[in-house]
Amino acid sequence: MRIALGQINTTVGDIAGNAALMLKTARRAAEEGAGTVVFPELSLIGYPPQDLLDRPALFQQADRALHQLAADAESLRIALICGTVELAEAQSGKRIWNCAAVLHGGKVQFRQHKMLLPNYDVFDEQRYFRSAEKQELLQLGANPVALTICEDAWNDRRYWDTRLYERDPVEELAKQGARVLISINASPYHMGKRARRREIFAATARHHGIPVVYVNQAGGNDQLVFDGSSFALDASGQLIAQAASFAEDLVFVDTNTLKGGLRPTHAAEEEAVYEALVLGTRDYLRKCGFSKAVIGLSGGIDSSLVACVAVEALGKENVTGIAMPGPFSSEHSVTDARAMAEALGIRFEVVSINAGYEAANQSLSAVFADLRNDVTEENIQSRLRGLTLMAFSNKTNSLVLTTGNKSEIAVGYCTLYGDMCGGLAVISDVPKTLVYTLCRVANRRLAGAIPENVFIKPPSAELRPDQKDSDSLPEYDVLDPILKGYVEDDLSPAVVAEQLNLPVELVRDVTRKVDRNEYKRQQAAPGIKVTSKAFGIGRRYPIAQRYSE
Repeated sequence: MRIALGQINTTVGDIAGNAALMLKTARRAAEEGAGTVVFPELSLIGYPPQDLLDRPALFQQADRALHQLAADAESLRIALICGTVELAEAQSGKRIWNCAAVLHGGKVQFRQHKMLLPNYDVFDEQRYFRSAEKQELLQLGANPVALTICEDAWNDRRYWDTRLYERDPVEELAKQGARVLISINASPYHMGKRARRREIFAATARHHGIPVVYVNQAGGNDQLVFDGSSFALDASGQLIAQAASFAEDLVFVDTNTLKGGLRPTHAAEEEAVYEALVLGTRDYLRKCGFSKAVIGLSGGIDSSLVACVAVEALGKENVTGIAMPGPFSSEHSVTDARAMAEALGIRFEVVSINAGYEAANQSLSAVFADLRNDVTEENIQSRLRGLTLMAFSNKTNSLVLTTGNKSEIAVGYCTLYGDMCGGLAVISDVPKTLVYTLCRVANRRLAGAIPENVFIKPPSAELRPDQKDSDSLPEYDVLDPILKGYVEDDLSPAVVAEQLNLPVELVRDVTRKVDRNEYKRQQAAPGIKVTSKAFGIGRRYPIAQRYSE
């Protein structure tokens, strides 16, 4: 079989647009001699659809579009495999199947329903879908094929020490005589995920002695970025075809000759994270109807990274940076911001908050009489900057990109309705130490746009005289490993302290800050997930709670 891996970027709910994209891609595949083209999981309606699945009209639209796609593709003389939904004739329980449909000869020839429904991290499929009780082989010409949907092929008992599910659909289909495995997926990116997928499917190929075709979607949908990185493996688990990462692609593989196309991908993980941020930012704005962004440029490392990502995602002509000096701002905060803006070629404005700060203090002087200055006055400055950015956003129809990193957001070193104002928190899942690494990546790609002084000056919010982040927090090379252990690995403070050889009271102080600031994070703009555990869609903690370790 000559199979085309149709790695496409779908938009959730755009059923007509997704169908048109698949038809266009299928036409290309047919012109290049493919007998079958394979698209990702739920490619007709987009993934993840979430509570759109509660809308009855969605199923009517999807069913009509599926049959129309089959009719439109008839003249191409190619089998088309795509993901969709199907209503189950059930008297109780869930009434929706997550479905892989095979279109050929103008008709829907075969449907396979998903059996294993993930219900962890960012996945919530048991909320919506009915689990298949059995699955059948797909006959593609003379080839019996195991057709599976994402999680169905992620439960090989020879790979996992502890499996989530008792059944293994791939093993069941292999026992029925499958000669090829085709897996359609909507598998979001995080660091290390691409290598883990290859390991899992290579183990499956070797275990069953059959080639594997893995197709994943590419693109950003809300907080998730899908990297694509589709591939094919021979029966020994060796790579024979590979699609690009973080882009739409169409590659081919012949399961008889075991030869296919091999696209270059981002081998270094820091390059992949940077690409994920660019793709996630571009698609979030595009799919939400925005084309322009505005960023508060402080001359610091965080806003510098966000500006670089925005330029690559949207084009320099669609990005504005605004410096907002206040009473405690250093001279280099504006000069470094200006230098970078000029290097990037973006619009740059300077809007002082001094007059607004004086006016706010004056208007509050009576109610704050006899009270000393504290964090209140610091937050007024931050909120004046938020007000400025939001005003510019309204006037120019630009989306505000916030610049807070994961380390700050984790411990609450951020201001509600201040630096947290915005529509997308681009680097909210990027630890501070990784921010520096990604800025070096940005400088390699953008001709050194970020001034060297930005890398070497101590991080500071500049909200009081001579302020440094280290006045309130441990140094970031100490803080970030603590946060990884507590937030991403779910370790107790005592275990984190032992593993990192740190005082347990230091670790407990950090974890208390994490726990206390859940109320802030749940009011934050959505962010782009790049680690194994991000604040947002994949981490669900109560705000009002008193659990302690």
